[in-house]
Amino acid sequence: MRKLSLPVRLALLVAGSTLPLIIFVSVVIYRGYEKDREDAATRVLETARSLRIVLDAEMQRITGSLHIVSLTSSLRSGDFERFRRIADGFLAQYPPGGAMIIADRNGRQLFSTTTTDVSALPPRNNMDVVRKVFDTGKPVFSNVFVGSGINRQILTVEIPVTIDNHVVYDISFMLPTAMFQSMIEKQRPNADWAVSIFDAEGTNFARVPNPQETVGKKASPTLLAEMFKAQEATFQTISLEGVPLITAVARSSMSGWMVASGIPTSSLVLPLLHNLAITIAIGILLMLVGVAFALRMASAIARGETLQALLVEELNHRVKNTLAVLQAIASQTFRSASKSERETFDGRLGALARAHDLLSQEKWAGAGVHDVVNRVLEPYSVLNTPRITISGPKLPLTPPRAVMMSMILHEIATNAAKYGALSSDGGKITIDWKQLPESSPPKLQMTWVESGGPRVTAPTRKGFGSRLIERGARDQLGGSATADFLPTGVVYTIECALA
Repeated sequence: MRKLSLPVRLALLVAGSTLPLIIFVSVVIYRGYEKDREDAATRVLETARSLRIVLDAEMQRITGSLHIVSLTSSLRSGDFERFRRIADGFLAQYPPGGAMIIADRNGRQLFSTTTTDVSALPPRNNMDVVRKVFDTGKPVFSNVFVGSGINRQILTVEIPVTIDNHVVYDISFMLPTAMFQSMIEKQRPNADWAVSIFDAEGTNFARVPNPQETVGKKASPTLLAEMFKAQEATFQTISLEGVPLITAVARSSMSGWMVASGIPTSSLVLPLLHNLAITIAIGILLMLVGVAFALRMASAIARGETLQALLVEELNHRVKNTLAVLQAIASQTFRSASKSERETFDGRLGALARAHDLLSQEKWAGAGVHDVVNRVLEPYSVLNTPRITISGPKLPLTPPRAVMMSMILHEIATNAAKYGALSSDGGKITIDWKQLPESSPPKLQMTWVESGGPRVTAPTRKGFGSRLIERGARDQLGGSATADFLPTGVVYTIECALA
């Protein structure tokens, strides 16, 4: 997988730091929106309930006044001419448009405030309401219907006139719609809200907004489908104007009429979108500023890395030249030395060069133990054979310790190739290491175990290689190196400080 460039990595870091903040703030804003929706649902229900209470109180007052009218002597005696003054006084309490009618059990109109010639009036055309008044002897609240003789939609409150426990007349008060229209306009919280009063069948008889276009019509299909399911409820609807609403309904147990109030969902969604847009815009702006700063920092870091790379290359070049000069001097100096001595020196010099190459690849930041071991044993490794087994965790070594560990392992491997396991075809080497758990500062312990080689005998004296191993481990690695010359093979134990 291709490694991402430094500018891209820094830009992703800025984006990865900014995006969670934007998401968090957006979630907080959305949670606030949900809380606002809950509050709005509570407000519309409280508004519908409040208007229903006002409506019930007004209907209670009307039915009480009509009951008093039903007890007047002029009405009970059938003196309708004298009763007209009482009826006109009753209507004067209400806005224009109201009327009072007296009818018998058959719906025949015996009296009307709209005319003195009752003989020309047709029978009542909502006989189901008239029959209910005579059958129950209780007030009845009608649904919207077309009145006889006036040919327009009306709404009535019907009161029985009882003499000797028998219903003899039905007083019908045609309610002025202006009364209900004024009622909902006073209760309407603000101009965004839709408020309606419906009869028991879901027909509007007072509404804001657009009363001229909506009064007398059925509720919108979405509202009509929900409004009869409970006495009080809150749900989402689409108004007759096509506006999505959070709607609440409250049914009157007295009249059976229903009050509905609704607030447009846009009044909640628009602030949500506004706040989200501001949050995202500010977040993107901050992200762009961060990315620009990151790119600028990346440019400065890249220049530093370029300079560092040039210095490392220059160092490598100089070290290689120094090693080449050193090798040439050694060749001249050791001209009279034996071939074995020259090979030994060249091998140590080669180990130093390989350690230098490894550190150069890592830009002199250090090297891993596994890499050091592999680099030293690479000349002795035979592919697809289990002669050399290496295992251990990933542990870092500082540059000085990596060089010394490379030199020590080279000396041990050289001895194994000359006298030990690597000098015979059946010989094997196992190298493993671990970090000592209880050491402070932390230490690495490496074990080199040889087997399958020639029989081992302990040397009678220590050569330069043995002293290099011991002193290098003590002075440069901050640890120790011990060798056990077992008959089955040499075992080296090396300890190295990691910090």
